[in-house]
Amino acid sequence: MKKLKFLILILILSKTVLAGDPFKGSIAVVKSGYIYQQQDVSFQSCHASTITETAEGLIAAWFGGTEERDPDVCIYISSNINGTWNKPVMVADGIQDGKRYPCWNPVLFTMDGGEIVLYYKVGPDPRSWWGLYKTSIDNGKTWSAATQIPDNLLGPIKNKPIKLPNGKILYPTSFETQKEWYIYLETSDQNLKNWRKISIDNNKLNSIQPTILSYKNGTLQLLCRSKNKNINESWSKDGGQTWSVLTPTQLPNNNSGIDAVTIADGRQILIFNPIVKGRNKLAIAVSDDGINWKAALLLENDLDPNAEFSYPAAIQSKDGLIHFTYTWNRKLIKHVVIDPSKLKTKPILNGIWPEE
Repeated sequence: MKKLKFLILILILSKTVLAGDPFKGSIAVVKSGYIYQQQDVSFQSCHASTITETAEGLIAAWFGGTEERDPDVCIYISSNINGTWNKPVMVADGIQDGKRYPCWNPVLFTMDGGEIVLYYKVGPDPRSWWGLYKTSIDNGKTWSAATQIPDNLLGPIKNKPIKLPNGKILYPTSFETQKEWYIYLETSDQNLKNWRKISIDNNKLNSIQPTILSYKNGTLQLLCRSKNKNINESWSKDGGQTWSVLTPTQLPNNNSGIDAVTIADGRQILIFNPIVKGRNKLAIAVSDDGINWKAALLLENDLDPNAEFSYPAAIQSKDGLIHFTYTWNRKLIKHVVIDPSKLKTKPILNGIWPEE
C-alpha cells in the first residue's frame, strides 16, 4: 500500500511539473494561456488573431462565429490590462445594406499618436471580400464607425503593417482568384489617406498573406504563405518602392498563415508551422539576416494530425518581450509571451526542424 501511494504521488508531481513547464527549452517562456474560456463566449469557432500594444496594455482581436464563412462570423476583441484579459466583446459585424456577410482576418495596428486601427474584411469569401477599418482613440474601449478602404484596395490581409521612415504605413496584402494567389503591398499616410498599390513579380508561386521584416540598413523582406510547400520571400532595397522577384526559401510551409517580427536587437523572429502537411506543430525560428534560420522553440506539437495551431500573430512590446497569439484548435485563442534574450537555438538544415 505504501508503495502504491508513493507511485501515485510521483505521478501527481510529474503531471504538476509538466503542466507548469509544457515547452521544451521553455526557459524563454514567460507566460502562456488562453485569452478566454469557451464558456465565456457565444461563438463556437474562432480564427485569425491579431495583437497590438496600447498605452494601457494589449489588445487582441480575431473572428468568431459558427464556423469560418458563416454569416454570423464577427470580429471580437479583448483587452489585457495589468496582465489579465477581459471578456471578449464584438466590435464589428458583416451587416452591409441589409444583408449579412461573414467577417474575416482582423489586423490591429497602433499609430504614432496612440490611435488604434482595426482593419478587417467583409464578404462571402476571400475572392470577393472588401476591406474596412475602424479606429479607437481610447485604447480600444470605443470604436468609430466602419470606413471602407478606397480604390478597390484591401488593407493588410492578415499580418500587421509597419511604419516606414518617411511616416507612411506599408501594408502586406494579397488577393485570391480561382486560378491564382498573388501578394502585393499597399501604402497610406497615418491619416489613412492617399492609398497606393505596389506590385511584386510573384513568379507564379501562388502566395498570399505576407509579413514584413526590416533591417538596420533599410532593407525590407517579405515572407509569405504559399501552395508550393515553402515559405516564399521578396526583398526591397529602396524602402519598399520596388521588390525582387518572389522566390522560395528553404523553410517549409503547409499552406497556412505565418507571421514574423523584427525585434529591437535586430534579430528576426518567425512563427510558423514547420511542416508541409497539417497544422499540428507550431514553432519559433530566429535569424540575424533573414536567410539563415535557427530553431528556437516548439510551441505546439500534437501527435493528432487533425489538431490545429495556426494563423499566428507576433509583436514585441516596449518591455522587450515578444507576444504571440494563435488559433488553438479553432476553439480558443492562445497567448504566449517569451523573453527573446533567453532563446536557445539549433540550426535548421534543409528546412527540417531539428529533433529535440
